[in-house]
Amino acid sequence: MTRRQFTLLAVALLLVAWGFLPEFTITMLNYIGLYALVVAGLVMLTGVAGMTSFGQAAFVGLGAYATAWFCTAPAAASLLGLAPASGALPWIGLVAGLLLSAAVAWCLGEVTLRLSGHYLPLGTIAWGLSLYFLFGNLEFLGGHTGIAGLPALSLGGLELRSVRELGLLTWAVLLLTLWALHNLLDSREGRAIRSLKSGRVMAESMGVDTARYRIKVFVLAALLASLSGWMYAHLQRFVNPTPFNLNIGIEYLFMAVVGGAGHLWGAVLGAALITLMKQYLQDILPTLLGSSGNFEVIVFGLLMLLVLQRFSEGLWPNLAQFFGPYLRPPTVRNKGAAGHLAARKLPERGRIVLGASNICKRFGGLLANHDVNLDVRSGEVHALIGPNGAGKSTFFNMISGVDDPTSGSVRLLDADMRGLSSRAFAAGGLGRTFQHVRILGNRSVLDNVALGAHLRGRSGWIAAMLRLDRDEEAALLGEARRQIERCGLGAQMHEMAGALALGQQRIVEIARALAGQPSVLLLDEPAAGLPYMDKQALGQLLMQLRDEGMAILVVEHDMEFVMNIADRVTVLEFGEVIAHGSPAEVQVNPKVVEAYLGGVDAGLQA
Repeated sequence: MTRRQFTLLAVALLLVAWGFLPEFTITMLNYIGLYALVVAGLVMLTGVAGMTSFGQAAFVGLGAYATAWFCTAPAAASLLGLAPASGALPWIGLVAGLLLSAAVAWCLGEVTLRLSGHYLPLGTIAWGLSLYFLFGNLEFLGGHTGIAGLPALSLGGLELRSVRELGLLTWAVLLLTLWALHNLLDSREGRAIRSLKSGRVMAESMGVDTARYRIKVFVLAALLASLSGWMYAHLQRFVNPTPFNLNIGIEYLFMAVVGGAGHLWGAVLGAALITLMKQYLQDILPTLLGSSGNFEVIVFGLLMLLVLQRFSEGLWPNLAQFFGPYLRPPTVRNKGAAGHLAARKLPERGRIVLGASNICKRFGGLLANHDVNLDVRSGEVHALIGPNGAGKSTFFNMISGVDDPTSGSVRLLDADMRGLSSRAFAAGGLGRTFQHVRILGNRSVLDNVALGAHLRGRSGWIAAMLRLDRDEEAALLGEARRQIERCGLGAQMHEMAGALALGQQRIVEIARALAGQPSVLLLDEPAAGLPYMDKQALGQLLMQLRDEGMAILVVEHDMEFVMNIADRVTVLEFGEVIAHGSPAEVQVNPKVVEAYLGGVDAGLQA
């Protein structure tokens, strides 16, 4: 039995048993489903995208209060031209709540998501508290008393009055949401989302607008919380501020961490465990201890310590690993047969593809680069060498858009790139690797390389959620496979990239850069960590790319490797160019010998 078949079987069994379960059990399942919907948004926001939020309960409140006001305020029905008891009002309240939550989340995200480190979760605490007190101090929302008398939901003429009927809707929405989010993560857009947590600099260099993606994930989590709030309001038929305070926001995050913050089904597991424990501990602990109190909070704290110490990724990965031997993994299909990607035509041979003129970079009083001039032509390998601390990496970052030069200009295919981001460089045809390897270690080699082709796809989030992007996804994965095999890593295609040796990870970076079909390829120490035979294979690959017309700039310390593949060499020392020419000319240049060996005489003796 496959994992998908097991999931479908579990859903079918739950559906069959639904009519026979006690009403108390159905009520608990309702709350688990509502909480899991919020936690699924937190999994996307915190576990996948790396943004911690304590304020999701406030968005639950926005959804609940929006439908409560539209359903009970005479002014709302009059404004819409509907009868006060119209069955359309809850659905209008749903739309209004989603729109309001999206707008508030976008505005808060524009401010909050600029923060980093511990300032970001502190920011979410601030606006979470603000919205909670806002709910309790607005008279038209009933103040701290709240709003009562919400109507039952009506769906296709059927009123969903009982918890049993509402529970079917709750779990149907939850399962559809998990399906859509799984589809999203299994797509081009999902790879971009996964890169937000630990690879933002790398993702920007692949063409991912990380700031926009962070806000979109933030809004998505808010929409799921608002949807949960809407269903909660019609389940309770009453709304007040208490369920939307900061403590509940912390509880949602606790559910995500316990279940598995990086796993969608961990949201369901975490919501179920905490909800059931909270219910039964509130009854059992006062009886055992002989006094009343919130003793379950102490248990939750101890449980959190245990989970963080023994199960740092949550309980779901361990549960999946336990049942793994009994379930067949999904079949890895060759998705590369369908679809075609737009191809970039390489410039004519000998054309200057990348040019840097009089580049200077200052860090306070330190002059890292001074009047550096360099050009890279199509159909050549240009090497940039120099002793440690010569300013090579700083210069490399400036000509790839990661940093801006203090003065001077960079041109990519005749376009002035001053002030533009690394995304613009990637869109203009520049691909690069990094001195310190930047990969998604917990994703496969295939996923890592496919991220490099991000700009060659066009499908958005909705298409990904509904699986309307499968042809494009097949083409992207097919291109990734081709580059992986071209670079000699076909046998490691489905292994976790973080488990590879350092040298192989550098090859993964090269394959990822090639997946974007660049006109100019910038390689920062590509041969570091490679054994001799792999260096030979890399050299042959670079010469093949050169023969195809690609422009290549290499920063490397392995002089034998450089001199065997380079057509031209530029030498930096203390941020300035001290030599330029063919490998043969550079090797006998007195300034180069002195820079590397401490003097001309020492160089001749060596």
